[in-house]
Amino acid sequence: MKKCLILANGQPPKRKVFEFLKTKGYETLICADGGANSAVKLNLIPDYIIGDLDSIKAEVYDYYFDKCEIVQIKRQNNTDVEKCIKFAIKKKYDEIILLGATGDRLDHSLCNLGIVLKYFEKIKIRIIHQRSLLEAFEKDVTMKTVPKEIISVYGFGTKIKITSQGLKYQLKNVALTFGKKESTSNMAAGSEAKLQIKGGHVFVIRDFDTLRKYGLF
Repeated sequence: MKKCLILANGQPPKRKVFEFLKTKGYETLICADGGANSAVKLNLIPDYIIGDLDSIKAEVYDYYFDKCEIVQIKRQNNTDVEKCIKFAIKKKYDEIILLGATGDRLDHSLCNLGIVLKYFEKIKIRIIHQRSLLEAFEKDVTMKTVPKEIISVYGFGTKIKITSQGLKYQLKNVALTFGKKESTSNMAAGSEAKLQIKGGHVFVIRDFDTLRKYGLF
């Protein structure tokens, strides 16, 4: 399975997160335009820098000019992150972890969250932000869990119905439509949790540090 990281222009994780993910097979680093500004501060050498190149600093561009492949895509109907995702799909990557997806621009943050659903059928995208790991599902899923770990569930779709097993606050054919009803800060009751999902997609948000600590990532 081919895996890659996309570093956007939001708040980046610490370098140790990149080092950990590399041990899990995420060896290719793609910077979405201004994400390169964060990469240079973290002393990282990306494999690609992709975007319209209006956010990367001139000195960063010069530094990376002969160290990686820089791909300028000027079209404005896609964000720089989407350009990176389409590039990854074209290169036949199977999975993306998106980093730096959230920051001081709420519109950019919402857009990047939506991208997970927008490209759901084409490539698996997960988001890591600080202590949170976000993943999307549309079918039944079984998760290995740590007792009492926090698990939040959000549904998308007018016909969404979710039933759970292994959560402290059980969901029984509940329409967790985002903006109407959510399951925020639910909790794992034991070592396994199951979600039955019908009629839409769900976001599941878990504690990345906990998953890493207990070898569940």
